[in-house]
Amino acid sequence: MLNKLTTVLICSRAFSLPMTIMSWLVIFTYSALVAGHIRYGLLALAGICLAHLAANLLDDYFDYKSLIKQVSFNKKEYLKNSQKTKCRYLISGLIRPQDILILAFIYLAAASIIGLFFFIKCGIGVVYFALIGGIITILYSFMSKIRLSEFAVAVAYGPALFGGVYYVMTKTYSWDAIILSIPSMLVTVTLLYIHTVMDFDFDMNEGHKTVANSFNSQLDSLIVLKWLLILAYVTPLLLCIFDILDWQVFIVWLTIPLAVDLYKSMVDFSANAESIPEHKWYHFPMENMMNAPSFMTRIYQSRNLMIYYSLFLALAIILALN
Repeated sequence: MLNKLTTVLICSRAFSLPMTIMSWLVIFTYSALVAGHIRYGLLALAGICLAHLAANLLDDYFDYKSLIKQVSFNKKEYLKNSQKTKCRYLISGLIRPQDILILAFIYLAAASIIGLFFFIKCGIGVVYFALIGGIITILYSFMSKIRLSEFAVAVAYGPALFGGVYYVMTKTYSWDAIILSIPSMLVTVTLLYIHTVMDFDFDMNEGHKTVANSFNSQLDSLIVLKWLLILAYVTPLLLCIFDILDWQVFIVWLTIPLAVDLYKSMVDFSANAESIPEHKWYHFPMENMMNAPSFMTRIYQSRNLMIYYSLFLALAIILALN
């Protein structure tokens, strides 16, 4: 039983859930401090995580179907070069494609039950946010092939997540919640963009059109990363300008060293994909730090930046609103 559960979590890419949990934490903290319904916020997290896992499975399923149709597809070569668990469990035969669809359906059904509960308790507004999330969940695999993955993630982890959680916790719409989502959304998109930059050659070979490979080289594509990071540290000003938070929001600037190290690390990667960036004490946690390959080390760097940024932003909310 435990082995089956572990397999399900691996196939669902549960390791990617911190990006969902950290984004949720920011708006949950804000909503709770303006008298939001805490239990509804926690239930919303469950629904969002279920939708996230379903999106992961559907993304892999459609990618797998696309891969096996290619005449030049080489199973052994793909397994050697694929990163983490992307389609690996399908290519290797660990799990059947139809099982993936069944599991995705279970996740979506459970998320829909939560959505129905919120519709009954909170009103029609839940439907609007659920529709946005549902469309992105189902179409993400297609959107990721036409340079829209960053846009999809920005909408899902920005207005949809922040607006939706705020709505179910307070039963009201809020432009403040949408504006609050902007800095958090930027660091989340940064995490995704890091992944697509490192998959530059792989995506080119597979015919995937991404924002990163629309540039001539990996190094050229880092201009987008640079601006994502700059905007992540400039946009907190909006929270002061619109009187959402106060000066405490600038404690997120304590994560700037992580952002600088991440950018330098990606410059090194563009020159040598096997290079391992220097590990510093504030880079933790990193699983199997001493033996982590180049790709995963940078994924950990970007993930940890998002985690620390989100934690500091949540702390700023507590300091400003208490």
